[in-house]
Amino acid sequence: MYVERASRLAGAVVWSRGASGSTVGAVLPDGCMDLLWNEGRLLVAGPDTHAYVAESTTGRWAGVRFHPGTGPTFLGVPAHELRDLRVGLADLWPASEVRRLTARVAAAVDPVTALEQVALDRAAAVEPPDPLLREVVTALDAGRSIAATADRLGLSARQLHRRSLTAFGYGPKTLARVLRLQRALALARSGLPFAETATRSGFADQAHLARDVRELAGMPLGELLTRS
Repeated sequence: MYVERASRLAGAVVWSRGASGSTVGAVLPDGCMDLLWNEGRLLVAGPDTHAYVAESTTGRWAGVRFHPGTGPTFLGVPAHELRDLRVGLADLWPASEVRRLTARVAAAVDPVTALEQVALDRAAAVEPPDPLLREVVTALDAGRSIAATADRLGLSARQLHRRSLTAFGYGPKTLARVLRLQRALALARSGLPFAETATRSGFADQAHLARDVRELAGMPLGELLTRS
């Protein structure tokens, strides 16, 4: 069973999934990076450009999903280096530190809360994320064009692209597509007809929505909703 809640770390989400022994559904692109714990392992999930299908597992999972653009600050690695990857935290941080943190989470009564504390401690030890990155997400999620977003933030298109690669793992065009997909899914899950979902989430038409969902999620919208 999947459960999530708002984290004490601003903008982040804490989630857990109990051991089920079944195949985990596709994880859809959302512009985020996650710190993960799974049966004695600490991992990092990079930003996805397409649906990620996890292998079957009987283990328990916990995660801290960082707000888009903030993961690289907390994890200390540019997002584009982890695009479409899942890697061990020991590949990014000193092995001795990761062993200590892994033991701490594994020994906790509630690994979910313990993992969240790891993220909180890390956030307290580093400089806060650049607030401009949140403005990028806000502008693109509101449907503003890339040019208008760059102008609004006082950046050139090249500067915006470079910052986006570091913060989100891909350029602003891909980030805008990912955010638009998430808007559409929220509307469709509320019961809104697909044609109206397409219009309200910023697609040219329902066919455009269908193409993007298939490309990013790997399946038709109707099938995706039945699996949600």
